[in-house]
Amino acid sequence: MDRPVESETGEAARYELPPGQRVQRGWPVTHYGPVPKFRTERWEFRVFGATADGAKHCWNHEEFTSLPYTTVVADLHCVTKYSMLGAEWGGIPARTILDIAPPAPDVTHVMVWAEYGFSSNLRLTDFTAERTLFATHKDGELLTAEHGFPLRLIVPHLYAWKGPKWVRGVEYMTTDRRGFWEERGYHNIGDPWREQRYSYQEEPGEGPEL
Repeated sequence: MDRPVESETGEAARYELPPGQRVQRGWPVTHYGPVPKFRTERWEFRVFGATADGAKHCWNHEEFTSLPYTTVVADLHCVTKYSMLGAEWGGIPARTILDIAPPAPDVTHVMVWAEYGFSSNLRLTDFTAERTLFATHKDGELLTAEHGFPLRLIVPHLYAWKGPKWVRGVEYMTTDRRGFWEERGYHNIGDPWREQRYSYQEEPGEGPEL
């Protein structure tokens, strides 16, 4: 989570950076592969896997963006060592999806799926965190295509790669399974405050075998 620190004057708050990070002015575009083309009529958000009722749940774009909207102010910490501080993110809380399409009792992890088969795994406790958000807006404006429009996941207490751009669905899982970057040497959890950048740093129990 973000860690506010009182300023020297006591009049305002600044935010402590995780180890190895630097403050970034502006928002760099970083992603793997091409930017997908958004087609409203083809877009669908799915929740599947170990759901409580055993069914798959789907929303089209209009239905999904009609779900209750909220905002959170949170930092974004990239594993490439930049941090963007104090952004306002708007969208649908992950907890809303869990309420509408609850997981089975034995679910421990989720896989967040995005365009081109990209994926990122999260512990259920990270996915259910209060400020985990399916973002449609940043600072009151729609996300651009390069930054994840129409939907990206924001998990403020983890490195930004754990929140994919161009999200299309969530799979509930009863055992952990590595996502795209986690299979390619990134840390399975990705806590920036512990500098969990790479899989060789993992402690026993922090991830499936590579």
